[in-house]
Amino acid sequence: MKKATLIATILIISASVLVISCGKDKPVTSESNEVLTTTDGKIYAVDTLNSKAEWKGFKVVKSDNTSHIGTLKFESGEVTVKDDKLESGQFVIDMTSIKNDDLTDSESNGKLIGHLKSADFFDTEKFPTASFEITKVSEAPAGGDYNTILEGNLTLKGITKPATFNANVKLKDGELSIATEPKDINRDEFGIVFQMPAAEGLIKNEINVQMKVKAIEKK
Repeated sequence: MKKATLIATILIISASVLVISCGKDKPVTSESNEVLTTTDGKIYAVDTLNSKAEWKGFKVVKSDNTSHIGTLKFESGEVTVKDDKLESGQFVIDMTSIKNDDLTDSESNGKLIGHLKSADFFDTEKFPTASFEITKVSEAPAGGDYNTILEGNLTLKGITKPATFNANVKLKDGELSIATEPKDINRDEFGIVFQMPAAEGLIKNEINVQMKVKAIEKK
């Protein structure tokens, strides 16, 4: 009996260790929207050469507000169109492609990009991509600046959070364009908590993001 009990105990401990080690390297996923869209329709592939995500970060130094702007490339993506309307979509952003557009000095530019790619910010070596999956597409109220509301799941640094974007969606001659409203994303929610020493200023928690996507119908 003692021998059987000992064997059972060893098996339980071994199973526990296996479960812990298998889950250790999985990305953290905190919460997400339920997917209410379908892939029933025509498939459009994202034109990665003519699509981009624009970003803007903010820093407060004493009484002055400064900012940096730049772009990110799309690695891949597909959208589904049903009855000439956007039905669903998923986009993958290449975080290693992050670029700054306002610093003209190459040394300063390189230093900023190196810091943004580091573990202090996006940790692109460990998390080379980010993604946005559309979970619901709704028509925006008439009279506004945007014609569509896109609800979805935004994944950054292995953390998934619900995100909603107002957008203008246009379909013409086999090409779909999506231009989202610039939106503030709270970096703290995605584990980006780096902060400068108080004497050097303050980096705001908000990162402003706008996606500009072109997709071509697959034949």
